[in-house]
Formats: sequence, structure tokens, C-alpha cells
Amino acid sequence: MNKISERFLQDLLEAPSPSGYEQPAAKIWRNYVKSHVDQMIPDVHGNSIAVLNPDAPFKFMLAGHIDEIGLIITHIDDKGYIYTAQIGGMDPNLLVGQRVQIVTDKGPVLGVIGRKAIHQMTPEERKKSVEMDNIWVDIGAANKKDALKRVAIGDPMVIDVRYRRLSGEKVVSRATDDKAGAFVVAEVMRALARRKMKISVIGVATVQEEIGLRGAITSAYRVQPQAGIAVDVGFSSDHPETDPKKTGQVALDKGPILHRGPNINPVLEKALFKIARDKKIPTQVTAEPRGTGTDANAIQLCRGGAAAGLISIPNRYMHTPVEVISLKDLDACIRLLTEFLAAHPADYDYRP
Repeated sequence: MNKISERFLQDLLEAPSPSGYEQPAAKIWRNYVKSHVDQMIPDVHGNSIAVLNPDAPFKFMLAGHIDEIGLIITHIDDKGYIYTAQIGGMDPNLLVGQRVQIVTDKGPVLGVIGRKAIHQMTPEERKKSVEMDNIWVDIGAANKKDALKRVAIGDPMVIDVRYRRLSGEKVVSRATDDKAGAFVVAEVMRALARRKMKISVIGVATVQEEIGLRGAITSAYRVQPQAGIAVDVGFSSDHPETDPKKTGQVALDKGPILHRGPNINPVLEKALFKIARDKKIPTQVTAEPRGTGTDANAIQLCRGGAAAGLISIPNRYMHTPVEVISLKDLDACIRLLTEFLAAHPADYDYRP
């Protein structure tokens, strides 16, 4: 991966974008893509819709959600301590001792998530799982009035961690679910801008996926694609305490995951496997016995229905502040989608 692309990935991952509050990351995504496409359409929900070859009758949609899990301020007590609820789903045990960045109208506010020290806990308390009710955010405020000068009820926050390289092509960050997918969509749009195509490709950085696929529902309804692919992350099974019998056999550095199951159009599925073989692009496969819980659901069910596909980036430790992915898998995913769409005929019958 070149330095410009990796810098874009880092900027995207580090920008706070909890569901419903995606604007900082969406701005970065739009600025990176807009000069390479024919149209850039921001919509009322915050989706970013990039269009290539808009006059072509056949519409193919790519979707990668740009929102991430986070927290939202629900209460500030008289001493200035902040209580929160989750946006999306995460294990509360992982929040204890974390630094957070609160997104406010006046700019970012830093805080820490506190909990009673282990020395002060009874043996019974030590055994209990952490609940959102018994952790709080400390911004160093003297009291409630002082806290309200800096933050407000409804302000969102994210865990304050940075993008880092591990060994080889592996990187760690929060929110690779699914800003890695939004990154892939952006890079594919930029690559396709240099290729001659017979179809219109619409790349969407969707919002609010973590709370119900909401941005994909509305953007797919607007785009009216005949076919579309969601790019998301998938569970890697190459670390301790995972069961390949449940997740499938998936590892980092071995290529993106292709899927088979009722959420996946079988004609599109075969076409993706074929282009991967023809271009010698490594891929992995998992079975999905029901709806996948990704933007592929929304694409499949939009209006009268569309041929839907899903390509996933192997991800370790999903919905934690230390999600690990491989840049090698991202590059393979970008190449697979670029080659597939560049070769797509002007019309295609995806009816099984």
C-alpha cells in the first residue's frame, strides 16, 4: 500500500464517527474521493454518495459503513462526573481505564473512564462483570456547572487510541469495523476513475450501520441499483479462543472473505469467485446461513430487490479498541473489486 493511501486510512480511522455523528470521517472521505468522480452527493442522513459514469443505465452500488461504535453522554452528576450509554455494542469490561475523546461543538474534550480501584472492591465485586451503570467519565471538572461549560448531554465520544503498525502488514486501530470497508470503497472509486467502464458505479460511505443498517437502507433506495456489494469486516479465526466450526476458517494475510448463503446472489457469487481465480487474487470463503447483519441486507431488500454480494476484510478482536487487520488483505480487496467492476458488461442478468 502506498503512503498516500495509508495516510488516508489512518486519518479515516482516527476521526471520531459514532453512529449518527459521522461528519468528521465523512468529510475526510468526501475530500479524498470527490476530485476523482463525476458526482459527490451528500444526503440528509450523512451518507456520502460518489458516482462514476452516471448516465449508464446499469447501476452497481458499493457500500462501506463509515460509522463506528461509541458512547453518548446521558447524565452529568453534581460533582461533574459523566455517565454514558453505548452507541452500538461493545463489552463494558473493555472500557475501564480507557481514555476517551468527547466530540463537542467547541472541539474535542479529553476524558478517562473510571471505576472503583480494585483495592476498594469486595471479593464479590471483583467477580462481577462491569456494567455501564458503575463506570463514569472524568474530564477533570470541578462540578456539574464546570463540566457543562465544556460538554453537553448528547455529546458523543470514542475511545482515544491511535492507528499503529504491528509486524509485517498488520495494523491495529479502533473502528476498522468498518472504516476499513469505507476505505476500500474510496480506493476502488479512485482506481475505476482511470478505467473505461460500461456501467455506473456508485460508491457509498454509509452511516448508522451499527444501529440498524440505516444509511444503507436510505442510500440503496435512492440509488436503485440492479446489483451491489457491501464491504465490511469479518471474524478472523486465527487467534486463541475462536472456533472455526462457528466462524469459518479465516486468517489475516490470506485475502478478503467471500460469502455463500441466502443474502448473497448466487450469480454474483460465482462471478466474484471467477474473477478472483482469473486474476489470481487470494480469497477465503465462509457460509452465511441467514441475513448477514451488514449493508448487504439493505442492498438485497431495497425497493424491488437487487443482486447483493458481501466481501469482508478479516478482523481480529472486533468491537474492541484494538481491532487488527492486514493491509495486504485491503489491497487484495481493492484489486478484486476494481477488476470485477472494470470488466462488468453494460447489462447483466443476475436472476438465478
